[in-house]
Amino acid sequence: MTQESKQTKSNDPLTSSEHLADGATDLDGTIKDEDFPEQISDADKETIKKVASDDNLSQAKSYASILVEQVIDAKETFDRSLGSLFTSAFTAGLEIGISFFVILSAFALLTQVMPNNFAMVLSSLLYPIGFIIVVIGQSLLFTEQTSLLSLPVINKIEPVSKLLRLWGIVIAGNVVGGCLFAALMIGLGLNMHLFSASDIDAYAEHILGFRWWVIFGSAVLAGWMMGIAAWLVTSARDTISRILLVTLITGSIGFLGLHHSIVGNIEIFSALLYGNTVSLGRYLVFLAIVLAGNTVGGVVFVAVLKNRTFLFDIAKAKEQDKEAKVDKIARINGRRR
Repeated sequence: MTQESKQTKSNDPLTSSEHLADGATDLDGTIKDEDFPEQISDADKETIKKVASDDNLSQAKSYASILVEQVIDAKETFDRSLGSLFTSAFTAGLEIGISFFVILSAFALLTQVMPNNFAMVLSSLLYPIGFIIVVIGQSLLFTEQTSLLSLPVINKIEPVSKLLRLWGIVIAGNVVGGCLFAALMIGLGLNMHLFSASDIDAYAEHILGFRWWVIFGSAVLAGWMMGIAAWLVTSARDTISRILLVTLITGSIGFLGLHHSIVGNIEIFSALLYGNTVSLGRYLVFLAIVLAGNTVGGVVFVAVLKNRTFLFDIAKAKEQDKEAKVDKIARINGRRR
């Protein structure tokens, strides 16, 4: 490592997370001095520990402790093998398909007793099922990991090239897993008469029936909400709370009909295989637009803004410490006089 790169890391408080990722923290969750790299000054060590202190289990986790924990998790993901990353992402692609399978079955049933619009909204409330399986099972889902994996890059711990490679692996695993689920399980549902090809087409048109910029904007909002979900899941202290948070956020995405790239891939690919209205070109354009929108929403509105808030907190804490020292010196000088 060059002297310049060392200096760059030494100026960034979150570079300490590279060492925290080795698991060297006290049992009570506090950060020890040996957890920090040598380049971090004693003043910065104390500031980070002060801002990230989180020793009261009866209260919500502190803002900084959530961010530090997310950086640690992201760093661990960067260190995983390519095979492990793809397998986990492929598993997530399969698991998230369960949401669409159940939604489509419910939609086909509800259309027999109510108008299609109401059936579409009510069936979409089942959206969280696959997300709960993925999040609690800790498989790699692109939209959940978008903001999380960008944190080490924003804080100059990992290079952009490595992030892009990681995103590529996760997207490929999610898409391949989702397409395989669509080919096998949606075909199975058709043969079980749980739904029909017309139901698949109706759901696809519900998703595709907008201008490209509307789909992109919807995907940005969905990516933003998924980034928030990842943040809230990290802030939760127990599994029940995490399930509730995932249900609320992803249920809202489904209820609003927002565009999620990985679920949307299964929805539109199913129509490509078994429906009559979706072409290959239409599917590929849709997937590219939604992936771009989800990425913008997750990185810009979650990772960048929340990371900047943490750095502002660090700067404020440093300023307060400096003022406290000045006041202390003034009081000592006053006594001497």
